[in-house]
Amino acid sequence: MKIAVIGCSHGELDRIYEDITRIESEQKIVIDLVVICGDFQSVRNEHDLQCMAVPVKYRELRTFHKYYRRVVTAPKLTLFVGGNHEASNYLQTLGFGGWVADNIYYMGYASVVNFRGVRIGGVSGIHHRFDANCGHFERLPFDESSKRSIYHMRQSDVYKLMQLNAGTDADDGKQTLDVMISHDWPINIHSCGNVQYLLRRKKHFLNDIQNNCLGNPLLEPLVRHLKPRHWFSAHLHVRFEALVNHTEDLKVQTRFLALDKVLPNRQYMEILDIEPSLPSSSDCLEYDAEWLAILKSTDKLLSIDRKCSVPAMWSTLHKVTESDINGVKQLFDNDLEIPQNFEVSEPALEDSDSDPQRLRNYTNPRTVEFCKRLGITDPMAAIIEALKPLPNPDQISISDDEEDEDEEQTLYGTSDDNPLKRHKPEDTIDGGDLFFVDKGTELLKKMKTKNRLFMARVMTTLLNAINRRTL
Repeated sequence: MKIAVIGCSHGELDRIYEDITRIESEQKIVIDLVVICGDFQSVRNEHDLQCMAVPVKYRELRTFHKYYRRVVTAPKLTLFVGGNHEASNYLQTLGFGGWVADNIYYMGYASVVNFRGVRIGGVSGIHHRFDANCGHFERLPFDESSKRSIYHMRQSDVYKLMQLNAGTDADDGKQTLDVMISHDWPINIHSCGNVQYLLRRKKHFLNDIQNNCLGNPLLEPLVRHLKPRHWFSAHLHVRFEALVNHTEDLKVQTRFLALDKVLPNRQYMEILDIEPSLPSSSDCLEYDAEWLAILKSTDKLLSIDRKCSVPAMWSTLHKVTESDINGVKQLFDNDLEIPQNFEVSEPALEDSDSDPQRLRNYTNPRTVEFCKRLGITDPMAAIIEALKPLPNPDQISISDDEEDEDEEQTLYGTSDDNPLKRHKPEDTIDGGDLFFVDKGTELLKKMKTKNRLFMARVMTTLLNAINRRTL
């Protein structure tokens, strides 16, 4: 299978597809898949530019909006991960991945998909040590800080990828993925390539290389554990190759390739032949059953708060079994083909925009549908629920029994079909749940008790004043 690998695209889809068409004609080949390694810039209209972390002078609409509005259609199936220059408000609604336009698929915060027997993993964002252990807390309207923290990679997403093939010997030589895509480079992977060449091209890398901090430390465990046959990255705007040997006999290797950004006379594209490792009779993009089982297993780790707890990177608390995998296959009726169900969605409709100031948070109907089917929580639905105003204390019932019952209905739901259902504190939970502590009920009880005491003091003061006037 021939794959066109692209570095940072910066919204230049027209140029990319034109160059691919030219290459196919000149070399008499057919490219089956396009992979873009971040800075995709899925800007639907000029209002999305408010949510992209770039200086104002670089805010340009570029060409994606035509694909979103179906003026043109991508001629090749295209996969991409997020970088640090994205329309983050749009990508945030597709946290588990999804179509951003017809034939263009976003890999989400992290995911695994299959195409014609090639197993492809992806993880979005770049590293920032202060945000690595945060939940996905960002919500509209973004400020200058959250506009940047939203694209910082989270350890919780990397941990999920570490559950692939979990519980096996890290040195068993098994290559879990054929292709891995990231925007950032894995830390110190330059040491497996021609460092002098890299320094000739990018002299300012010297200090990071000397301090062993060139690249993303969250990605290094994935290189060692997943041992993908190929790893593609971008971000540093230079073409660079490296070869990682996982075994002494050199039979298990990861070929790393980083590419430049889309500009004339820059090395931004490479065409590779990759042999499938899995049997497949489908020409469609497919979900990966093991990955779906991992999403289901790790659902309770989801956090929309700044603080969150995640198991140690090499932990196997959420590893999945063959039974788990068969279970998710049944949920999808043994049909893992990803439906081509892209539709424009609020606020950016075809000819209008319902939130030009980018103040409101939205769910994406496709993500809602996916989460409902798999039985997991939609992060945006959880954010919108959390933003609902607290009830007026003056309207709270005096009955403690009614309050307790209402609290449990709101926080925990009454059915397993409720995507926002959480465990009651007294429920029996497995080891993975120990990293999620729900203190919602206790907090509400304390708040309401304080409200009652405050109102009682106010009433006592008023009655005393009335009595004094009467006397």
